[in-house]
Amino acid sequence: MEFAADGRKIPESIINVAVMRTSTGKYYASILCQVEVKPLPAVEGKIALDLGLKLFAVPSSGEPIENPKYFVKAQKKLAKLQRRLAKKEKGSKNREKARLKVARQHEKIANQRRDFLHKQSKRVVCENQVVVLEDLAVKNMVKNRALAKAISDASWGEFRRMIEYKSKWYGRTVVIVDRFFASSKLCNVCHEKNPMLTLSDREWKCAVCGTVHERDHNAAVNLLAEGLRILAG
Repeated sequence: MEFAADGRKIPESIINVAVMRTSTGKYYASILCQVEVKPLPAVEGKIALDLGLKLFAVPSSGEPIENPKYFVKAQKKLAKLQRRLAKKEKGSKNREKARLKVARQHEKIANQRRDFLHKQSKRVVCENQVVVLEDLAVKNMVKNRALAKAISDASWGEFRRMIEYKSKWYGRTVVIVDRFFASSKLCNVCHEKNPMLTLSDREWKCAVCGTVHERDHNAAVNLLAEGLRILAG
């Protein structure tokens, strides 16, 4: 049994090793191994996640997941570094130093985002037997210039991908609800639809049963109910 630099064991059944060099000059070895991943013990938890921008995800039960907004928070610093790069003479050593600073900032943001997504997806999969998500049309949504950066920063598509493959590893079930399901507009108590609900309405009261809903939590509860219906049908 071999050991990696960080102490992790490397299985003997290595299929392939790919060495990559990043734009910052770092080298990484990606080792493809064949290992047996054992399913986790079954749990009772069932959860739906309503993904968003203000909050990264609002679950049908439990605490919301805050949106770290790594790119948005680093945007001013990144813009400053990019302006400095633009002023450097092409082919000069100073330009290369400036380029590395920009590349390192991009790399830091990507690493932070990846770490966040891995930790959150692993926690969701470990704690729940069934995970319900909405089939968001991310490619169409990023066409909105006002929200494109924020949507890309949230990386909902990558989060879904992680949820799906980790669920296969650990014996969990993922249900994807159609994007046209009116999760936000349905009252989760009496199921009356509110056709007047707009994107700016964060809270609304059902005209039939009088229940006051927090928009995102209501959507998550409705997604869970729809996901379980799909699973049972």
